[in-house]
Amino acid sequence: MVEFGLKLEDNKVAEWSDKYIDYERLKTVLKKAATAAKKRDEIIQRRPGMAKEIQESYEAEKANMAFLDPPLSHNDPLSSVGSPGGGGEGESLLSLKERQVPTGSALEVKRKYGSVEKQYGSQNSLAPGTLSRTSSEGSITSLMTKAMSGVSNYFQKSAYTSKLIDSLKDVDKGLDAFGQALSDELLKVNKFYAEKSANLDERLKVLVENVYSLAEESDSELHSVAEERAAMIKEAQTDSEVKTLSDVLRMGIKRVLDRRTSSVPLEPLSEQNISLLDGEGSDDEDTGHLSESASSRKKKSVKETDSVKRAMIDLHRSSKLLNNFSIMNYTGFVKIVKKFDKSFPDHKGEFKNIVSESLCHDGKEAENLADEMERLFANWFCGGNIVEARAKMLPKRGDGLQMDWSQLRLGYRLGMCSILALWVCWDCVWGLVKDGNSTIGGRTAFPVFRGCGGLLLLHWCWGISVYIWSRYRINYIFLFDFNPRIVDTAINIFNDVVDETLVFLVLMLLYYKSGAHDIPEIMPAGCYPFILVLFTIWNLIFPLRTRAPLWLAIWRVVTAPITSPKFFHTYVADVFTSMVKVFQDILWTTCFMASGDFLLPEDSPDSVRHSWQHTFWYKNVVIPLICLFPLWIRFNQCLRRYLDTGKRWPHLANAFKYAMSQTVTLFGAFHPLYLMHAKQDMLIPVSGKGKDIVVQVAQGHNLFQVFWMGLFVTSSLYSFTWDIYMDWGLGRPKFGFLGPRLMFPQRLHYYCVMFVDLFLRFMWVLTLVPPQSGATFELPSYLSAVTMSLELIRRTLWGFFRLEHEHRHNTEGYRRVDFVPLHFNTGHNHKYKKQKEHVGWHVLAEVAVVSAAV
Repeated sequence: MVEFGLKLEDNKVAEWSDKYIDYERLKTVLKKAATAAKKRDEIIQRRPGMAKEIQESYEAEKANMAFLDPPLSHNDPLSSVGSPGGGGEGESLLSLKERQVPTGSALEVKRKYGSVEKQYGSQNSLAPGTLSRTSSEGSITSLMTKAMSGVSNYFQKSAYTSKLIDSLKDVDKGLDAFGQALSDELLKVNKFYAEKSANLDERLKVLVENVYSLAEESDSELHSVAEERAAMIKEAQTDSEVKTLSDVLRMGIKRVLDRRTSSVPLEPLSEQNISLLDGEGSDDEDTGHLSESASSRKKKSVKETDSVKRAMIDLHRSSKLLNNFSIMNYTGFVKIVKKFDKSFPDHKGEFKNIVSESLCHDGKEAENLADEMERLFANWFCGGNIVEARAKMLPKRGDGLQMDWSQLRLGYRLGMCSILALWVCWDCVWGLVKDGNSTIGGRTAFPVFRGCGGLLLLHWCWGISVYIWSRYRINYIFLFDFNPRIVDTAINIFNDVVDETLVFLVLMLLYYKSGAHDIPEIMPAGCYPFILVLFTIWNLIFPLRTRAPLWLAIWRVVTAPITSPKFFHTYVADVFTSMVKVFQDILWTTCFMASGDFLLPEDSPDSVRHSWQHTFWYKNVVIPLICLFPLWIRFNQCLRRYLDTGKRWPHLANAFKYAMSQTVTLFGAFHPLYLMHAKQDMLIPVSGKGKDIVVQVAQGHNLFQVFWMGLFVTSSLYSFTWDIYMDWGLGRPKFGFLGPRLMFPQRLHYYCVMFVDLFLRFMWVLTLVPPQSGATFELPSYLSAVTMSLELIRRTLWGFFRLEHEHRHNTEGYRRVDFVPLHFNTGHNHKYKKQKEHVGWHVLAEVAVVSAAV
């Protein structure tokens, strides 16, 4: 799990960086206080009984001094308590709820804790004058012995008391310093938030007033233009001039803004008004009738409208960043207070109310400002469509989506991939039609390419997911607890995956050509899939900086329920459930390479190839386990979440969903009666009216077949319903069977993905049936690659809306706070910031070399 400090740095706005909570400072102060508390506890453990008495006396003296002395100044925790005016104006925002810590000089400590020392002996009680009152030598010796013993006990007790009192004072000083630091940070954050909120509110008011002025001015100007055109149309007599009337209406000879009334503060711009302000809908013929002043007024209106749009967008972005500011600071305060409660259980809850009542607790001011801006923008420029307004008001500048010279390299490499893919398809189809040769789907090593291709497609899907989440401000870095210092942007992922695709297609083409004897056989055809396997393993391991956290997360996924899952672990496990076919091909590839079958010629008889594929352990043990393992992992995660939270809903219901899917797999793997084999008709003799009649009766499906099909349909519908209602937060009739607040602009996209998910859910359950089961509905080998690809695409679409829902709602309580900041490019140091951009002439040189070679 990534530390909060890294998340804070990732989401900081560069120009506001000094206004955020100094989380590291608070951690340092708290760590110092915790170290003092640990030292105090070690001293107490030496003499618990005596320590208890000293602590009671210490607390009593502290309470008395808190009553007699003036309040301490938190600005100088080392200042003398007895100094006049020590509290007063120096008292901070947080005074630890009026808890005063006695600190000061050694004289003050002696005055305060004299009673503690008296309990263990006083130096004055052993004054030399006591010896003169003895009368005998034996008495003197006895007194000397007792005096020496008393002095020894006194020094031992006095040293222990002094150490304990000093440790108690150090703890109180540490607590006081933490309270002072927390007070300073709260004051700094709240002050900036209040000032920024007021500034944004004032700027919005000024902008609205300017728009009112623009509306009134444009209203008077357009009325004069309308009168001029009305006179022009009135003089027209022909049909073409009547046609000009529609052109005039299309141009929007109306008011730019409706006049304000007492009941409606500001009404929306109509589409015709927007067309006029944007300069749309006019033609040369009509423009010729306009006066020069009218043309200049039109240009001025367009410029003013663009200015209003830009100003509103900038204000909206600032308000969203301020809302992020409040979320990150509030999260930081909550986390540091949690650490304090854990380090000092005796003071648990001491700062909880103070933090929760802080000014930027929930960022409501900034959020309300953003909502008001969206409403105004929707009314002015989007015909009242709030969703469209939100999409337009969040420009995609930055965030790793910008283009540079390296994108030219990406573009032409994408073109190369397209050409190679067409080449492979053409050779396969043409070879089948012309020569009757088998396609690559019928070749021996096709499962190797299918498995590696599945991993490659998963990499493509991940890049697309990152692009979509970044574009629509879904903070996947925050939700997944990624380390922002090493995260890859979508463009970087696309660059990597395009290079991998080129290698994949080249090796596939060489393998097919070599097997068909279209190229010289430099090496056995099976060596090409072997090279692909080595290349895939290399990419799964390197670069270690990004792959090591991934493999660590996978380890935590497969060890469920021993480890408590985080949100990213459940996401990975859900992806694994869509990779059943990929895992089967990986197992096949492992056996294919380990057995050395890849070195055998393509035309070798089946009796000497893949003998391991028909063994009991492979077909009836390992393959069913591969089908069940991802579902078993997800099932265990749901049970672990139930144990961690104690909530039956939704964790047990989710576990039941995966249990049903496992049942489908078990029937498909081990029960032969689920197979829909057509059975022969039966001839049944029937006697009647003195003669026997033979009746032909078709044998129907048995009970197990009906049960399996019912389970298949039920599991698919259950999974689909869970996707819509729980994972995506959709399906609410109140909102048109969608959700209350959507982050993607087009509602149609939601409905389309819901329909696709319903269809592909049945395809997914079909992938759970092990291969070579003998079922009549089992897909051929070359079509299984299609179903595998469709399932990975479905999971990618599922991921878009799953993270959107998790961003808007803390659905299963993975976070301590419900708020998630929007994803902005705020000046943090991502991995791509440290990489050197491609120089233009390098890219052009590479393009020229490739073009010349082709």
